Amino acid sequence: MVVAALADGPVDAPLSVAAFVIYVTLSLTDKVDGYLARSRDEITDFGKFLDPIADKLLVFSALLMLLDRGEVAVWVVFVILVREFLVSALRMVAASTGEVIAADSLGKAKTAVTMVSLCGYYLAFALYAVGLVDFGTQIGFVSWALMIAAVVLTVVSGVQYFWNARHVVFGR
Repeated sequence: MVVAALADGPVDAPLSVAAFVIYVTLSLTDKVDGYLARSRDEITDFGKFLDPIADKLLVFSALLMLLDRGEVAVWVVFVILVREFLVSALRMVAASTGEVIAADSLGKAKTAVTMVSLCGYYLAFALYAVGLVDFGTQIGFVSWALMIAAVVLTVVSGVQYFWNARHVVFGR
């Protein structure tokens, strides 16, 4: 709801700060959840399947808000969206054969860079709203550069997923 309100209305300080805090909190809970599952040896196939879906929902809600505000180009959202749909489809095909394709290190790096970029955008909005425009501009530039890196990682990791799972795609 905070994302929708921030996207639709004028930028005000309390809402911008709340959006930043909520997005960072949600991003960190994803990391904590993964850490706890690994440290307690409670990794499940269901978790391997569900965690990337939760990541996608978090990322796409933020990307749509940024798109609505004109902060990211349509092609950025398109590239990320298409890759996510293709990898999700690959995972579903693999699951139908009893195989689980978990996130690999490059996919995790892509997610981390994307989330840091998105957190940076939210921080920049909060800084603008409280009057720290110069600092907000610098954070915004870094966030933009990280988003470009995220797009590159998105493409490379997508290709890697399909290469590593070519036996699923081609039935070998």
